[in-house]
Amino acid sequence: MILITEDEFSVEEVVAGTKRPDAGAVVSFLGTVRDDGISGMEVEAYREVAMEELEEIREEAMEELDLLSVDVIHRIGPLSVGEDIVLIVCTAAHRREAFRGCEQIIDEIKRRVPIWKKEIRAAGDRWV
Repeated sequence: MILITEDEFSVEEVVAGTKRPDAGAVVSFLGTVRDDGISGMEVEAYREVAMEELEEIREEAMEELDLLSVDVIHRIGPLSVGEDIVLIVCTAAHRREAFRGCEQIIDEIKRRVPIWKKEIRAAGDRWV
């Protein structure tokens, strides 16, 4: 599953949906809005291109790392400190591949996917 949404999501439901008999590892990465002097953030995406790029990243990781499944959810819209931004769940026969999958996918999302964050601060907003 690849999803870009304004809605909150359930980490537990996504993880539960990835369990399968041939998977010995289910690894998740959850990115949240960090309190580093901001009151919140606004996340925007070029949705059509972002979805295509996320699908490509998913397929590359599954092939290169022998993953059994990959789910990615990325939120957009206004978010407060502590809210979830991105969830990646990788399943594999072994833990090493599942951990590598989460790391590779988040790195590629940050590098390739047209998603932008604007930090909301008392001193003024800024795009990061």
